[in-house]
Order: sequence, then structure tokens, then C-alpha cells
Amino acid sequence: MTDAAVRSKKPATSKRTPAGGAPTAAHSAEEAHEPRIDVDAVTDLLLGTWSQTRREAREMIKDPAFWRIDGQSMPEHRERVLSQLHLLVEHGGSRRAFPEEYGGLNDNGANLAGFMELVLADPSLQIKSGVQWGLFGSAIFQLGTKKHHDEWLAGVIDLTIPGAFGMTEIGHGSDVAAIGTTATYDPDTEEFVIHTPFRAATKEYLGNAALHGKAATVFAQLITGGVNYGVHCFFVPLRDDEGGMLPGVTSEDDGVKGGLNGIDNGRLAFDHVRIPRFNLLDRYGQVASDGTYTSDIASPGRRFFTMLGALVQGRVSLDGAATEATALALYIALTYANQRRQFDSGAGTDEVVLLDYGKHQRRLLPLLAQNYAQFFSNDELLRKFDGVFSGRTDTPEEREDLETLAAALKPLSTWNALSTIQEAREACGGSGFIAENRFVGLHQDLDVYVTFEGDNNILLQLVGKRLLADFAKQFKGADAAKLASFAAKQTAGRVFHGAGLRRLGQAVTDFGSTARSVELGLRAEQQHELLAGRVEQMVADIATRLRPASKASPAEAAATFNANQAELIEAARAHGELLQWEAFSDGVAKIEDEGTAQVLTWLRDLFGMHLIEKHLAWYLINGRLSTQRAASVSRYIDRLTLRLRPHAQDLVDAYGFAPEHVRAPIASGAERERQEEARAYYAALAASGEAPVSEKSLKKK
Repeated sequence: MTDAAVRSKKPATSKRTPAGGAPTAAHSAEEAHEPRIDVDAVTDLLLGTWSQTRREAREMIKDPAFWRIDGQSMPEHRERVLSQLHLLVEHGGSRRAFPEEYGGLNDNGANLAGFMELVLADPSLQIKSGVQWGLFGSAIFQLGTKKHHDEWLAGVIDLTIPGAFGMTEIGHGSDVAAIGTTATYDPDTEEFVIHTPFRAATKEYLGNAALHGKAATVFAQLITGGVNYGVHCFFVPLRDDEGGMLPGVTSEDDGVKGGLNGIDNGRLAFDHVRIPRFNLLDRYGQVASDGTYTSDIASPGRRFFTMLGALVQGRVSLDGAATEATALALYIALTYANQRRQFDSGAGTDEVVLLDYGKHQRRLLPLLAQNYAQFFSNDELLRKFDGVFSGRTDTPEEREDLETLAAALKPLSTWNALSTIQEAREACGGSGFIAENRFVGLHQDLDVYVTFEGDNNILLQLVGKRLLADFAKQFKGADAAKLASFAAKQTAGRVFHGAGLRRLGQAVTDFGSTARSVELGLRAEQQHELLAGRVEQMVADIATRLRPASKASPAEAAATFNANQAELIEAARAHGELLQWEAFSDGVAKIEDEGTAQVLTWLRDLFGMHLIEKHLAWYLINGRLSTQRAASVSRYIDRLTLRLRPHAQDLVDAYGFAPEHVRAPIASGAERERQEEARAYYAALAASGEAPVSEKSLKKK
């Protein structure tokens, strides 16, 4: 593979920028005589390990019956999405994750891969199906035992038991351990009494709660014999077959939301609702008929996190779905930018295609690079998930790694979805604000993805704590000499990096060009060093500041941690970015076609440089880059975007979207037809000799 630092022997564009005018870059790699990507091969690469399942799902959702209809009323949208769930059942889309004996396919990775694709049809469909089979059904499967599977899984799969997932409460969202709902065991009747003791304990934001759910998996504090054994999950019936609420169960409709209005989100409260002891999903904790509690996991904390870890697939799927929706926005925006013309070059030439403008390249192509990185990192996350949930690699260590990886990647992809969709919308001007062109609906629907399955900042805090724990393991039992050695290395490292990258790329003057110098000085290994070094230093600095907390009072320790919380979350975010860069690099390393490898290496470099530019202040403050070299980073990004411009259409075509997936008129070719019609009109007018003369031309005489 040719290194990113080695320039192509042929220019990146077929024409140079005219003096004083706008760029007239080649619109394709073929025009520019550049190495070209193998579009089909890149599509396979992006679709990942379960590409066949993704293709099957995409083929299914070509049916207009699955498509979101803009402008529908909330009741109409809700009923449409419910009907779509029944269509998924007919197509076998509900079976993939469940065991064969219940009609399933026992393929966890394929299940999430197919589920992610539904966002192209309607995000409400994707999330409602996730509630039914990924949350409600998964809770029964992962937290229950065979007796529960025999009783309910078939009905979950075929949708005869539509269900809600009752974890979140008004008073406690991400802090599940502190929820207020109680499940008190009554040994006289061998029943649990499910109760909402105060308003803040009301279950909130639950899909299927307002209208369609016949049952819910309810998380509550298990109390037996006067002892609270912490949060456990219970199967609680909600409605009868006619849709009426069962005694003691209250449902309230959340009404119109900022997006995802095809889902009947609502609240649930319970007034001493009695359920059989059988309905405790007891894989990790059992209650005997006399009320005796037993569990194979002695530690209450470890038991709690094991139960929640069994439901990690929500975060995995949201990472993938957000990546898919981001790709759709980029496909629409870049396709439109390659056809829409605006302003001439100042020399009376044709109007310029939007993507030929440097600013347009700068605003969209780094986002394209970031999205590619997300596809590669999500596939790695999906493979780890499948390994754990299939049982092949199901160890405590692997589960912990899976949870940390999911908690690191989901925040980045969901935040990026919102910022990219907004940038893509703006890049399409007024056309981007028309609902039929998808951006507005996508932004509305994906807004809450940053909150689903754990608030993003809370998830990153979990990652940060894991990073600190791993850092501390290096010094467990360490003597003074080892600690002194570490301190010395840290100091030496900072002195070394204080000189910028000159030991790596030599002095700027050695090459005569700052841009050329930074290109040589920021190859893959140096990009990795900068990204990884940032994580390492941030974690080490925080650990140093937190060290006094180990000997402080609980209140003082909490205050110290709180004072460093923002920095910890930022370190976790840097860790997630590093994981994405590494996944992108691993993906590029597998490419055999030389032209494809070259272009995707440039794209990977653009992602790396984009991250470095985003955090330039940190690199300067911490002496990791000299001011001169830091200043050249942005110029090198400009070089990369210009180099990648001819490949932009190929790179978004490689997403593999069909017109039925895109459904945005501005990306359908209609804009190109309008532009060609206008140009033909003016050409014919000029040829006729009847064209009016310009007032400016008169003034020149």
C-alpha cells in the first residue's frame, strides 16, 4: 500500500484554479486520472461482517410500505409503524436473535446488523422494533430462564405479545440502581407486589406503553424478608386482549415529541399490582417460595452490572443506526453538491459546482472520513458483541470490554449524527430544509439517540472510570522505584514532545514547504502517536489529581472526583476517537486493490488530521506540537480535501444505497437535469444572436 505521505505522480485535479477565480476541479477520479476505488469492494467493506443480512434488510425496505410518510398525524404514524412491525414478522426480521427452538435463528450479530438498516426506512420503525425485540424480548431471553422462554418468547417473536421495557423512571434515568419502583415478595400468596410509591418512580418514555403494549419487563427493587436485594426484572401484564388496562396499572401518553412520533411512548405506574413469583426473571437472582433469596453472584454491585450488561445490545445498535443515518445525510449532501451550480468563476464561465469550492469540501469531506471510521469501528463492536452473546468468547473480561467499547462509541456516533445532519442540511441551502429531502426528519428522529440507552456523558464517564482502573493496575503493588521510573518517563516524554514532531519529520526548513513537511511528519504512525498520547497523558494527569482522594473522607473524595469529571469525560471521548481511528486503519490494511487502498488511506489520514485539528489547543498547551507545525495541520487538511474531491461521489456511492433508500429528490439526478436544461437554454439563446447584452458590457465601451 502506498503511504499517505507519497504524492500521486499525477495531479489531483485535471485543471488548475484560474487566477482570481473559483476552482474547476475534476468531478470524478476518471476525469482527474487519479487512482480509483473499487466501489463494489468498498461497499462490501462498509457493510462489514454481516453484509448479506444488511443487503437482505435493504432489499426488504425497498417496499414503500416501510417508508416514513412526512406530514402524517401522530395517530396515523403510530398505526403505520405498528403495521410495519407485523410486516417485519412476516419477513422473518424478528427471529434472528432468538433460539431455534422458538423459531429463531440464533444469530446475534446478524440481528443487530439487520436492525440498523431499518433507520433508512423510518427511524420510528427501527426504534419500535428495537423496543419489542431488542429490549422487551431481550430482557426475557437474557434475564429469564428456560421456563420464561417457553412461556413468552414465541409470543414476543410473532408480536402476539407486544411489550414495553420498563427501566427508566421520571426521577432516575441513567441512575438505574436508584429507581424507586418496588417488588415486594408476599410468601403467603407466593406473589410479588409491584408498586410505584411516589410520582418520581413512574416509568417514563417507554415505547409501546401508551397504546400497544400488553406486557412490560419492569425493573424494580426486589424486597423479600425485609431485605432489599437491589434491582431485578419482572414480567408484568399491562392490558387485556381488548386493550383495556389491567387493575392497578395506569398508563399515560407522552404525546407529541420532538421526533420518533411513530412510537407510542408513555408512562406506567403500578398500584400494588400482584404478579406470580414465576414472573421474576431469575437468571441472576432467585426467590424461593418461602421468600429466601439466592444468587450465584454474591456481590450486589457485580450482580447489578451483570444484569445491565446483558442488555448492552441497545448501545451497539444505536451506534450502527446513527452511523447509517449519517451516511444517508452525507450521500444526499455530497451528491447534490456534485450537481448544483452556484456563481461563475468571475470570468464569465459556467457556474461552479458546489463541491468545487474549497469551503464546501472542507465542511463535508472530513465528515465523510469520520463516517467511514464509524463504519469500521461499529463492525468491530458488532463482532465483539456477537462473540460474547453467542457464547464463543463469553468471559467476564470480554463482557467488560464489550460494555466499555459500546459506551465509548455510541456517544461519538450519535453526537456526530446530529452535527453532520445539520451541516449537510445547511450545505444544501433551502432545499435541505424541505421535508422530502430527509434532513429535517432525520435530525428530529435522531435527536433522542444521544439520550437513549444512557446519556452520552454518563456513558463516557463509565469509560473514563475504566481507563482510570486500567491505569491504576499498572501500579498495583508497585514499589517506589517503579513509581519514580514512571514519573521520569512522563517528564522525558513531555520534554521530547515539547519540540513538536521535529524528531519525526525533521525541521520544517529541511523540506522547504511547511505543508510538505507536515505531510511527511504526520504519517500513520505519528497520527497514532498523537491520538494515543493524548489519551495516555489525559488519564495520567487525572489519576495524579485524584490520588489524594484515596486518603480523603468520602465527601472530600466525591468533591475531588466532581472537580475532575469534565476532564475525565473528555479523556474518554479522546479514547473513543482513538478506537475509531485504529478501526479505520485496520480496515484499510485489509484492502488489496492498490487504487482503493490509496484513496482510503488519504481518507483515513483526513480523519486523523481532522481529530488533531479539532484538539489543536490541547496539543499546543501540552507541547505535543510546535506552533509552526500546528499551523500547518489545517493547510494539510486543505490539501487532502482537494485530493479527495474527485473521489467524493465514488465514496458515497460505495454506501450502496438504492434510490428507494435515499428518497431525496435533490439526490435523485433531478438537480443535474435542471442545471443541464438551464445551460442548454442559455447556450441556445447565445447561438441565436437574440440574447440581450449585459449592462456591464455597455459600460466598458
